[in-house]
Amino acid sequence: MNAALVPVLLIGYLLGSVPFGLLLTRAAGAGDLRRIGSGSIGATNVLRTGRKGLAAATVLLDVGKGAVAVAAGRLVAAEPGVLLGGLAAVVGHMFPVWLKFRGGKGVATGFGVLLAAMPAVGGMAGLLWLAVVLVVRISSAGALVASAAVPLLTWLLGQGPQAVATVVVIAALVFIRHRTNIARLLAGTEPRIGRPS
Repeated sequence: MNAALVPVLLIGYLLGSVPFGLLLTRAAGAGDLRRIGSGSIGATNVLRTGRKGLAAATVLLDVGKGAVAVAAGRLVAAEPGVLLGGLAAVVGHMFPVWLKFRGGKGVATGFGVLLAAMPAVGGMAGLLWLAVVLVVRISSAGALVASAAVPLLTWLLGQGPQAVATVVVIAALVFIRHRTNIARLLAGTEPRIGRPS
């Protein structure tokens, strides 16, 4: 491995591991996010506190850390560091060392990675997520559909084998972190946006 990629991995992981949802809800006096709803530290669970502003801020910050990880990867190691830094950020968000490796589900951070590294793919994935959510009002369904589509979109837009392999890994991680959501979707018990969990 190129020695320059080691700091890319470390920087990406540390950026991704900042639990913005948890920090924001604590600062706002909304309690420990891990004891609310699904227990996730992501924006969908922040929304369950009833604080729409905090949820929006969480989305922006989680997207932002994915984008910053991509930019840092490019700065440190040029193009080879771009997607590697992004992947490390997603892993950091999902498995943050500060929270005993129990983090979020990586959707917003992964979206930030895609927007920064491959804007066309990221934009199409975001629109697909939005379309699904508008129809079924289930955030996890949108995330799973969009994640499943990203490798195909990446390939169709000619991004190359490294990019395709990286987004396949990210999509697989998103599916793994959504395994309880998948079970609830199959059972018809997954909470809809705007309804109690």
